[in-house]
Amino acid sequence: MSRLKILALLPLAAALSGCDYVVLAPAGDIAAQQRDLVIISTVLMLLIVVPVMALTVLFAWRYRQSNTAARYEPEWDHSTKLELVIWSAPLLIIVCLGALTWMGTHLLDPYRTLGRIHADRAVDQSKAPLEVDVVALDWKWLFIYPDYGIATVNELAAPVDRPIKFRITASSVMNSFYIPALAGQIYAMPGMETKLHAVVNHAGTYKGFSANYSGAGFSGMHFNFRGLDDKGFDAWIASAKSAGGSLGRAEYLQLEKPSQNEPVRRYGTIDSDLYRLILNMCVETGKMCQSEMMAIDAKGGNGHQGLNNILPLTYDKYARRGTPLGPEPTFVAGTCTPDAPQGKTTASITAPVDTAPLLGAGLKRPSFAPLKSSSFFLGLRPKSDS
Repeated sequence: MSRLKILALLPLAAALSGCDYVVLAPAGDIAAQQRDLVIISTVLMLLIVVPVMALTVLFAWRYRQSNTAARYEPEWDHSTKLELVIWSAPLLIIVCLGALTWMGTHLLDPYRTLGRIHADRAVDQSKAPLEVDVVALDWKWLFIYPDYGIATVNELAAPVDRPIKFRITASSVMNSFYIPALAGQIYAMPGMETKLHAVVNHAGTYKGFSANYSGAGFSGMHFNFRGLDDKGFDAWIASAKSAGGSLGRAEYLQLEKPSQNEPVRRYGTIDSDLYRLILNMCVETGKMCQSEMMAIDAKGGNGHQGLNNILPLTYDKYARRGTPLGPEPTFVAGTCTPDAPQGKTTASITAPVDTAPLLGAGLKRPSFAPLKSSSFFLGLRPKSDS
């Protein structure tokens, strides 16, 4: 082979050597079952596609104009046997695909608790699953381990053969949490929580990334997922704890700001309530949580008094995209703190936000309309004695 031909083949060889067939050779049981579903579905469809393609070529060749030996039947219009074959074969394939899809949809439901670790191993019910809270940020991943009191950025680890329970959300725009070797992609959306149950069966380091375009830093939004044995995972947890650093509200608000190609970070201590605040979009001091707002709305809302319960953000978290709320983005202030003995409905009015810096910027001071009763503001009406 000439030197010129060898040089021409080098890009192709490099491309083939860089191929990663992790979807067809995964490290987790869920991903393996998904692979089997894809392969079986493809084979079932090929049972129709391949004969049709072959017959197309055969008919075109056999009944070409130059083949005078082929049978010529211009009046032929029907064959019961042929009709049975044409309709029964695809119908059987569709029935099989439908049954396969129905079973796969239920058995591989990401919200479904795992029933097995491997094809020949059931889940050990005495062993608690590993809980990991996942937060998609701009443009990085935050992983919180509530059972261990640590958090990491752009690094995820789990012990081999131990079920993993992911709770997934986002800080601003929609992303997609995807580790091909572990399981299928799951969307991460702000103010919402999705779940994923999975398990890794083989030790190693696997690639994870966002599979949904989310802005300028999307291409750098990837991380390493490490499958470790029990000793290795314990050592990794100890290393994260010894790394120091604390992740509380203030630190999270700094981390949440858009940034690209962030290095791996580890936090030895975390605010135990941080994930709930992120999920309910109320990490900012004084901001009403989404769950509280929904509870108030479920009881009838705040009426006209709620119109005054607005404060400006201390920074514009949507500065890179603009905001539909106007040039001065605002949020609903958490003005009520239910604190009552059982059987009573009272509320204390608080003003947890320091508005002095905001007033200096020319913003108006929020006004809170006087309330006739605290129970009316919360939408809670005590039962009448009658």
